[in-house]
Amino acid sequence: MIAAQHLTKTFRDKKRGEIHAAEDVSFRVAPGQIYGLLGANGAGKTTTLRMLATLLRPTSGTAIVAGFDVTSDPEKVRANVGFLAASTALYGRLTAREMIAYFGQLNGMTSAAIRARIAELSAQLDMAEFLDRRCDKFSTGMKQKTSIARTLVHDPAVMIFDEPTLGLDVMTARAIVRFVRECRDRGKTVIYSTHVMSEVEKLCDTVGIIHDGRLLAEGSLADLRARHGEQDMEEIFVKVVGGEGPTKS
Repeated sequence: MIAAQHLTKTFRDKKRGEIHAAEDVSFRVAPGQIYGLLGANGAGKTTTLRMLATLLRPTSGTAIVAGFDVTSDPEKVRANVGFLAASTALYGRLTAREMIAYFGQLNGMTSAAIRARIAELSAQLDMAEFLDRRCDKFSTGMKQKTSIARTLVHDPAVMIFDEPTLGLDVMTARAIVRFVRECRDRGKTVIYSTHVMSEVEKLCDTVGIIHDGRLLAEGSLADLRARHGEQDMEEIFVKVVGGEGPTKS
């Protein structure tokens, strides 16, 4: 469902010259799998995710997402992808229901389909209590649930989450983790970027560790534990980014 092929993104800065935000990144994700993309701030995670979602055009390389090429068929890719960015904002004067419906209309959905999808997402994300309240009155958790619902209102085959539980309380974070797991169980293809290693251990079928724009290690949790002689995912992460060379399998 996702096949990143030598994805590279280079930015040019007047003072620093060329900056390789992502360099020769390749990986595959099958339907019904969660791929965890791990990396410190500035490692290249978000740049890679934005290229997959067609928000950035690769300098070189490409990716096939839901059967379409991100460089030659970006509109078709966007129709099949839901991308929750870490910096997503809401229109404060709209209610959550209006916010979700607006994005349903942008995706060409009928009014009946939007109503049905809002009811489904509201139940899955426990939004009933604030569905008809204005977004400018929301807590961080309410905002994030609304952002997820508006991102996935068109029920895309591919879902990309960039740090979806950042800054959330424990109960809201657990609800979102449960929702992501349910998406996987319904056959969705999910890329999940996070700093929370316990979420990686609970959710991810395959993990890729990115550092300085390059994918240094990749495999199942069992593979990574066996390869690096560690059980704790945080220890594996530190070991990989702490100076070891590429170990991608």
